[in-house]
Amino acid sequence: MEKQREIWIDWLRVIACFLVMMTHSNEPFYLGGEGSLILTKADAIWVAVLNVLPRASVALFVVASSYLQFPLHYPTGEFFRRRAVRILIPFFIWTVVYALVWGEPVQNFKDLLLNFNYAAGHLWFVYMLIGLYLIMPILSPWAEKVGKKELQVYLGIWLFTTVIPLVRQWAGGAAPVIYGPSGIPNAAKYPLWGEASWNTYGVFYYLSGFVGYMLLGLYFRKFVGELSWKKTLAVALPLFFGGFAICSLGFLSRVWADCHGVFPIEGPVGLAALWEGPWLNDTLGVALMTIAWILVLRKTKGEGCFYKNIILPVSKASYGIYLSHMLLLGIVSAWLRSGLGLGANGALGIWTTPVQVIGTVLLSYFGVALFCVLVQRIPKVGKWVIG
Repeated sequence: MEKQREIWIDWLRVIACFLVMMTHSNEPFYLGGEGSLILTKADAIWVAVLNVLPRASVALFVVASSYLQFPLHYPTGEFFRRRAVRILIPFFIWTVVYALVWGEPVQNFKDLLLNFNYAAGHLWFVYMLIGLYLIMPILSPWAEKVGKKELQVYLGIWLFTTVIPLVRQWAGGAAPVIYGPSGIPNAAKYPLWGEASWNTYGVFYYLSGFVGYMLLGLYFRKFVGELSWKKTLAVALPLFFGGFAICSLGFLSRVWADCHGVFPIEGPVGLAALWEGPWLNDTLGVALMTIAWILVLRKTKGEGCFYKNIILPVSKASYGIYLSHMLLLGIVSAWLRSGLGLGANGALGIWTTPVQVIGTVLLSYFGVALFCVLVQRIPKVGKWVIG
């Protein structure tokens, strides 16, 4: 069975877990104070680099799931049974853990009736993934028969939808921020192409978002053959750096507009929600970087000792790593910040921030991966906890 594994998917999962942790390791450097806080110009630039490099992480997980599961390989009932065992049970266990250890447990459990625990914000991913699983059986008959050109048309439409957030910014300027009952802000959307105050279901609504990454996984599985390294890099590098520039410069332009050249800049959490706009998962820059990652990762063929002893076990535990990592990462991040100080006034000057980010990633990744790999090996228990 191991010979039938998609080796590059194992590498993808291991790298995507690292990228997720890198994303979360950056958050203390623009989230803080009243909700949004960037101490120095150097910190803004570090965030624009170190928090953009890993932004394809979640999209890569979706591509991997689509590549392996879509179209369905077995009846719908069996598909949902397998996914429930793999996804829902570990998710339930870790949701309870976060509800008990972060915040007020009683209120947390009440909130879980309506949504995930916002203190463990990364758990939003599971809800999105379940939504994709719900529509996979509906689209599977089409996915079995779809031709290359037809799928390219749909992917082209989806790629256009990733430009819409940029169009909204250009057309609507600085959007106001709406706060829901949870206190989590969302920027009000400038209505486009069928949208209005009474209708959010515009013409591109059903082909936007993570459905596109699901189709992307299908496209690579069915229609993208073996490429040489020369051709791979000729396509992947421009895509990655182009996507990186869109996300990074978009973030910096918003920060510069708000700070007027003066740091620190601080405000409510809604301010950070607007800064994050150019690097959200449904934007063009992230889509381009995701495609670049896939092209490069598909070239990984290594099946030696490092793969068998390190990559494969970590890949198998990757879902548990995703679910549990914030518990250790928060502790490590706070420890490094207390020891090295903050911003340009820290122990390493302008290098304090990147050292803290990279240090947090490395220490957290090693600790969480080791924990999850060992727990997964516990008979009859590991699979329920780690997946």
